[in-house]
Amino acid sequence: MERIIDFMRRLDADNDRAWFDAHRAEWQRVKGDIARLAGRLIEGIAAFDGSVAGLRPQDCTYRIARDTRFSKDKSPYKNWVGVFVCPGGKKSGYAGYYLHISPAEDRLLGGHMLVAGLYCPEPTILRSVRDEVVDCGDELVRNIEAARGFSLDTTNRLKRNPAGFPAGSPHEELLRQKDFCLGRTVDEGWLLRPDAVERIVAEFRRTQPFVGQLNRAVRYAYEEMM
Repeated sequence: MERIIDFMRRLDADNDRAWFDAHRAEWQRVKGDIARLAGRLIEGIAAFDGSVAGLRPQDCTYRIARDTRFSKDKSPYKNWVGVFVCPGGKKSGYAGYYLHISPAEDRLLGGHMLVAGLYCPEPTILRSVRDEVVDCGDELVRNIEAARGFSLDTTNRLKRNPAGFPAGSPHEELLRQKDFCLGRTVDEGWLLRPDAVERIVAEFRRTQPFVGQLNRAVRYAYEEMM
């Protein structure tokens, strides 16, 4: 973990192609570290959530190169590492478990984070999750509360109920969510402990009922699409 963090901090400070080309051999070693980290996380999470069993590290990790075509920030490389363990892999549309490793100066999420849930779901999936809130909102509240140490990210929340969901629901605040993510920050010392992977897995275990309920709604949406 230390080599990953150190490399990303230095890349963040000198994010250009010349620097990266000069350190490409080092990146290959760090890339191997990331793959091994992802493999250990998949194995640990699969022990309590069998829906992720059989995933490969490449199913859960991201390219270092940024797509700068539509961005004002033309930095060529990401200054963070992400591992997203979810059924079917990172592009499946399912909820899952996300580890974000970045320098403290990261402007995206503000440092190292553990996140569980569903980010930017497609409209059909979001509608299905909101139906789940209407039908089983009490269960979802209990599952959020069971994820001790995590909190619901309300950054991307509507000011009013979405279309088709009238006022008066006992769970209106949840209905207004556009993302359904539980997050918690962790400091660098926490990540650098020898048992960091085991600690990450233990933290994510508490979020499994929340992730499982979201994926029930995702599966229903996919069934409806067929």
